[in-house]
Amino acid sequence: MRVPLWDRRKALTPVCEQGRRTLCRRLGRLEGEACPCWDLEQGFLCMSTSTATTSAFKPGDHIVYPAHGVGRVTGVEKQKVAGLDLEVYVISFEQDKMTLRVPTAKARSCGMRPLASADIVNEAMKTLQGRARVKRTMWSRRAQEYEAKINSGDLVSIAEVVRDLHRGGDQPEQSYSERQLYESALDRMARELAAVEKIAREDALAKLSKSLALKKAAA
Repeated sequence: MRVPLWDRRKALTPVCEQGRRTLCRRLGRLEGEACPCWDLEQGFLCMSTSTATTSAFKPGDHIVYPAHGVGRVTGVEKQKVAGLDLEVYVISFEQDKMTLRVPTAKARSCGMRPLASADIVNEAMKTLQGRARVKRTMWSRRAQEYEAKINSGDLVSIAEVVRDLHRGGDQPEQSYSERQLYESALDRMARELAAVEKIAREDALAKLSKSLALKKAAA
């Protein structure tokens, strides 16, 4: 049985072998790395054991960081912290006008990954066309699950949020909090799609809108 990424009932939820392979594929992890798990305190996927890695990203590479979405590696620096030499990625998030420094040895354990592959993008686009799966639970619980999906860094999980919160013209309007989560998820998808296909964000939004329109036609 596959354990959902957004299951907050346990601080650390191990993922089964099948789920591990799926998550490794989605998050750009290497086969042979430690099994990923959900870390409640950190709010994103982490590795169940710490592993030291060499620099896997180069300046100019686009990456996805779970809490902030698509960014660009602008450099790799050496810093001295508490008397120790530390190598860090310098990552720029233009949409937030923010710069983040992430230790290279901890990048993958923090959920930092390359842009999604073409197969994952196609899976995410197909997800948008599926039937919404809305649980009959309190909104506060569902909102937490949606937020966890958005911050998981998993493009398909983010697509599920867009699919579930999308409203057609003949459906009731979204509440304010639903709209906030929907726009956040849609923006994450659009920015990654734009980076993968090397198109403008507005063009990526148009492609997503087209997929959502196909969902309405199928319904």
